[in-house]
Amino acid sequence: MTTINITAENFEETITDNDIVLVDFWADWCGPCKRFGPIYEKASEEYDGIVFAKLDTDANYELTSQLGIEGIPTLMAFREGVLVFNQAGALPGHALKQVVDAVQGLDMEEVHAEVAKLRAEHEQTHEHSEQS
Repeated sequence: MTTINITAENFEETITDNDIVLVDFWADWCGPCKRFGPIYEKASEEYDGIVFAKLDTDANYELTSQLGIEGIPTLMAFREGVLVFNQAGALPGHALKQVVDAVQGLDMEEVHAEVAKLRAEHEQTHEHSEQS
């Protein structure tokens, strides 16, 4: 599989419609992005069933801002719609492979349970602050 270009319009759909999605946030003018590009492309050809997406931060500024992207390249990994990895900086090939392998090896029942716990804690804190 090769990389695909995504935009703000199909970002959410791409994340929710696929099991594992990696997103490389990049820009044309970014030197480290240009160095990471071929590494990311090569990895995309080595893994079946994983979506390797690229999102141009200049063309999708609002989404990039909403996601809190402060430096590029930034790599995010989603599994079953949950953000499970987020790191700025170009990764060497072996580090990218470690990320992909770790994402594939996640116990998603455990991840979903942790997300539910954090949401419940957040709602409880929010309710408590409204009562004060």
